[in-house]
Amino acid sequence: MARNASLSGFPEWLPQERLVELHILDTLRRIFELHGFSSIETRAVETVGQLLRKGEIDKEVYALRRLLDDDDAGSGARTAESADPNQLALHFDLTVPFARYVVENSGYLAFPFRRYQVQKVWRGERPQDGRAREFTQADIDVVADGELPFRYDIELALVIVEALSALPIPAFKLRVNNRKLAEGFYCGIGLTDTPGVLRSIDKLDKIGAAAVAELLKSELGASAQQADLALALASIQTEDTSFVAKVQALGVTHELLDEGLAELEQVIAAASLRAPGSVLADLSIARGLDYYTGTVYETQLVGHENLGSICSGGRYDSLATKGNRKFPGVGLSIGVTRLVSRIVSQELAVASRSVPTAVLVSLGTDDSWPQAQDVAAALRERGISTEVAAKAEKFGKQIKYADKRGIPFVWFTGEDGSHQVKDIRSGEQVPADPATWTPAAEDLSPTIAVVPSS
Repeated sequence: MARNASLSGFPEWLPQERLVELHILDTLRRIFELHGFSSIETRAVETVGQLLRKGEIDKEVYALRRLLDDDDAGSGARTAESADPNQLALHFDLTVPFARYVVENSGYLAFPFRRYQVQKVWRGERPQDGRAREFTQADIDVVADGELPFRYDIELALVIVEALSALPIPAFKLRVNNRKLAEGFYCGIGLTDTPGVLRSIDKLDKIGAAAVAELLKSELGASAQQADLALALASIQTEDTSFVAKVQALGVTHELLDEGLAELEQVIAAASLRAPGSVLADLSIARGLDYYTGTVYETQLVGHENLGSICSGGRYDSLATKGNRKFPGVGLSIGVTRLVSRIVSQELAVASRSVPTAVLVSLGTDDSWPQAQDVAAALRERGISTEVAAKAEKFGKQIKYADKRGIPFVWFTGEDGSHQVKDIRSGEQVPADPATWTPAAEDLSPTIAVVPSS
């Protein structure tokens, strides 16, 4: 069970919890690299102007200043409108910094550029279950110079399904929609403030259909019929392409709607073939950030829907530009900290031990420490994580130390130079040679096991 943090919103994991996080990160890196994504890292800070140019996230940005900066003395809190656009701030996601990175390095990158990025991000929002102020994200994106083939929208959905399926987490659903479909539908029923409608629909899970209908009518001037149609579209969910007929049955026509419908059909057709049951068309998905222009994704754990989305993203066509050049992209971001928080707090998966150490080399006498180091070096040369006892206490006490640390094996060297190793879990003790002995594969390093649901 995770401890309560002394500073809310900034989680710190215990060693066994950190092992769960590392397992997730290592697994994601392996899957991403298998699909040809290259790792990059961007700086932790961007200018305020860069961060705020897309989307309504100004209240979540942490701005930076020196504690002894005379220019800021007594200035008090600043709003986004009054902030200096050149002031530095911590990035709130990895997509906006990546777009800037692509523009600045476009002369050195081979397009389409496939990137993955694992870093911490910061948001100044109220901490709660699944939401922290400092957290780790793992992103993948494909960006092109000029035109990005739509098939990348399909590919990224399949990559994410493969990556999430390899993690020690419950079943999940990758829910997919298309902004063109939604915006074309809204325009077709006469609701021209499509960003406003999207923001209202995005609140469905939080406030319910009736409250969203009232928002559409009171804030956007929608008629009762328009609100009903918008909600009817948002209610459509299918695991196959049958959603197309359901949308068409609503009787709305618009060129943009047809384009988005055809694109979403391609994603769901491929996903239902290669990842049946994991992906569904969900026409309530809107995504709050304004830079998304086509496919949008959100992912929830089955039975843990209250956690919110664990992986989200979409296509963005105009986030990265350089003069007349556009760098359209599509990407998804996995909320690693959100996942780890739920896994450790509800013990959905556990580490087999809390330390990487497989063997503790005991000391018969304090003078035997150099020989013990020789044994440890021989084991480490073959990839066996090994510690050497600090002093020659009674063997029972050294074994107790190993047990407390979670170390499964204790090594003994006799006065005649013979060696034995003891599995302190079973009590079995056998002769061993430092040059050849190896523990069972499952004991070589900590493993992460899913805890069966009761």
